[in-house]
Amino acid sequence: MPQKITVSVIKADIGSLAGHHVVHPVCIELAKKELEEAKKEGIILDYYVFNCGDDLELVMTHRKGESNPEIHELAWNTFKKAAEKAREYKLYAAGQDLLKETFSGNIRGMGPGVAELEFEERPSDPIVIFAMDKTEPGAFNLPLFKIFADPFNTAGLVIDPKMHGPDLESTGFRFKILDVLEGKSVILKCPEEMYDLLALIGTPGRYVIERIWRHDWLPAAAVSITRLSLIAGRYVGKDDPCAVIRAQHGLPAVGEILEAFAFPHLVAGWMRGSHHGPIMPVSLKDAKCTRFDGPPRVVALGFQICDGKLIGPADLFDDPAFDRARMIACEIADYIRRHGPFMPHRLGPEEMEYTTLPQVLEKLKDRFKEEH
Repeated sequence: MPQKITVSVIKADIGSLAGHHVVHPVCIELAKKELEEAKKEGIILDYYVFNCGDDLELVMTHRKGESNPEIHELAWNTFKKAAEKAREYKLYAAGQDLLKETFSGNIRGMGPGVAELEFEERPSDPIVIFAMDKTEPGAFNLPLFKIFADPFNTAGLVIDPKMHGPDLESTGFRFKILDVLEGKSVILKCPEEMYDLLALIGTPGRYVIERIWRHDWLPAAAVSITRLSLIAGRYVGKDDPCAVIRAQHGLPAVGEILEAFAFPHLVAGWMRGSHHGPIMPVSLKDAKCTRFDGPPRVVALGFQICDGKLIGPADLFDDPAFDRARMIACEIADYIRRHGPFMPHRLGPEEMEYTTLPQVLEKLKDRFKEEH
């Protein structure tokens, strides 16, 4: 049996140059040195370091499985050292996502986001690594639905025999949905339970797609899910998720995966994590959030997995085919920004509980009078 490979994508906001818009190059170089040393020591097989906005992103391959303490500690120590460098440079919000003092064996629940996928390497195994900034994990709900359940986006759902089998048992994909408020999950299968799936994931602030398998339980996708405000009990920044998606050979093609991002749908986040805005697909060079700390961004990096090594990446949104999506995103940004502090630009009260809104209500509570 082929030996399994694990792709771990772990991210954290460790501090930014001039506000919340970009990781300083010195922090990226520090992370590269840390992972290069780990590679020499045999802890990991390969790595790639990049940023999406003010988030430092670590991509690592290894054979230690998901949630491995050694891999998670490597990421944690790398983030801690990068945060120390950020403090040395007096970068903004240094160490923002590092919500705990000491490593406890698993980086989940400590602030950084984690998306991991363990699988048997195929003869040719393309993957796409996504990273978002200035938004929440539920921002992946709509594109993941389109990629794995919408035949108008993914033609393979209709014409690929490995996705569209002779009966329902051998057709479609299974979605694991996490209720981030209750800490419970459910697995739903498409196309049979599509309406139930949509009833949940249409509320992306609560019900979030965490993992996807093909009908035969072949691992297909994983998303990082961290509600920073629920960990810290206060607003410390939006969760800025990352994701791993496998492609081709009975899975959606790379082009079908990217097609879902040609529509810059509205997501929660943007300035102070308190506004709706369009998610803009950008190249690595444009992965910096400036206008109103945004608009929210997403980058896509394509790799081939070769004996556990990362071949690539291809900067997949660095393509004029996505210029129109970026233009539409700018038009949406212009329109919704004109709402100022009014909904629907500003998030609803349930999403504002970790901002200054509760303080305003507390200040005014004695001035509210009963109406008769």
